[in-house]
Amino acid sequence: MMSNPKRLHPAAILFDIIQSLKQSILGILPIAIVIISNGASFYLMIGIAVIIGLIILSSVLSWVRFTYQLEEDQLRIERGIIIRKKRTISKHRIQSIDLSQNVIHRIFGLTKVAIETAGNDSSTDAALSAVRMEDGRMLHDELKYKKHVSETEALEAEKEINTEQTKPDESNLPKRTITLKALFITGSTSASFGILIGLFGAAFSQVESLIPDQFYNDITRWALSLGMQIMIIFAIIVVLFLWLLSILYTVVKDWNFTITRYEKELFITRGLLEKKQTTIPLKRIQAVGIKESPVHQLFGFARPYVEIASATTNNSQEVNTSIFPLLRKKEFASFLSEFLPEYHYSTENLIHPPKKALPYYLWRSMNIPLLAVIIVGIFFSTYIWIPIIIMFVIGILGFAAFKSAGYAIDDQQITVQARILSKDTAFIQHRRLQALKQKQHLLHRKQSLATLDMAILNKSTGRHFVIKELDTADSYVIADWYSYREDSSSSNT
Repeated sequence: MMSNPKRLHPAAILFDIIQSLKQSILGILPIAIVIISNGASFYLMIGIAVIIGLIILSSVLSWVRFTYQLEEDQLRIERGIIIRKKRTISKHRIQSIDLSQNVIHRIFGLTKVAIETAGNDSSTDAALSAVRMEDGRMLHDELKYKKHVSETEALEAEKEINTEQTKPDESNLPKRTITLKALFITGSTSASFGILIGLFGAAFSQVESLIPDQFYNDITRWALSLGMQIMIIFAIIVVLFLWLLSILYTVVKDWNFTITRYEKELFITRGLLEKKQTTIPLKRIQAVGIKESPVHQLFGFARPYVEIASATTNNSQEVNTSIFPLLRKKEFASFLSEFLPEYHYSTENLIHPPKKALPYYLWRSMNIPLLAVIIVGIFFSTYIWIPIIIMFVIGILGFAAFKSAGYAIDDQQITVQARILSKDTAFIQHRRLQALKQKQHLLHRKQSLATLDMAILNKSTGRHFVIKELDTADSYVIADWYSYREDSSSSNT
């Protein structure tokens, strides 16, 4: 198939303007605060108007100079206002093609097409920020399903091509959609609540500097006059509002979250205001895991995720990609057998570090709080109870990390479990391990302990799974398993 060069939909100009403003606002804000404090608001308005004008002009010219063209087995993109850049993406190098729609896309019947390729060079990836939905689907199907054949093979392969171009019948495929109840539980226990509190505090500290001193002092005196009980109630209301906001954010982001297993990929759709479609090729999955925050663990929930070898970390996917917002932990084994039967769930036979490793876990978690206890005890002995309580709580986390750490191996897979705050259990196939390193310092050698560091590919940097203070004999078991499988696999090729 050959198409004529096309431009993006004019709405791409709006997206470019919004993106440029978002990138500029953080740099402009500190300057704006200084200018306002010096009473030069008029010049600030002129400067903002000039910047916005330049952004609009740049966005329009970028849209005019951006074209894309679909050929037989490749996508060609040309862009650049002054310096022209030409990019050719072969469909044989394409790993995933994701379609997404925000509110503006949906109003105009558009979609964003994000193309990710093999390799570690993010410059080979591409994104078409606004194309018509039918064009986006055509690009998706042509680049993903259609195979190139020569003219002499056309008649013989026509039937096969038509079959391959047709998406599989989803009625018989493994598929699961999150319930509204599970979505509310996800939002109410999500880490986004803490993030919102941090953002609220940061925003308030910035706004505070813009409030006139007289008005700020009047409000402060009024708040203090209300009494401590009223202030506590007000604080509870603010926290409750942020908690409800985090639930709303999760519901909007993961609305109708659906995962479908195809022959060679996982396909995820989600979103209320911004609809996203994500494709995860099975061959790029490096590990599967579940994370349990303390709250989730208390109520028997877990978040399943996959580690993906990807070209870049600044795409729509997180460092580890969630494949379902929340599951009951007891359902994870059946979920895994349904969507990723190449892996199996087994934590009953985990081998944990020996008891002599416990002091190391406690020391790592308590050394800084212990230092705080000493300093406060010397200079502010009246308040020494505060760092003592903190040290005790963090010591509990250190003990929990010791109890959680462990591993289990079989012929093809190793299970690694560790904890910082959340418990993380990962399942790694042997062929996905890139390196294994054993580390011992002097005390480790005297006590027959060792720390193992296992690395897999993840984005462009890789991820390390570390089991600290294992018995040396156990570390040799893992090392032998890794080396033996490596030798045997190489001898079979």
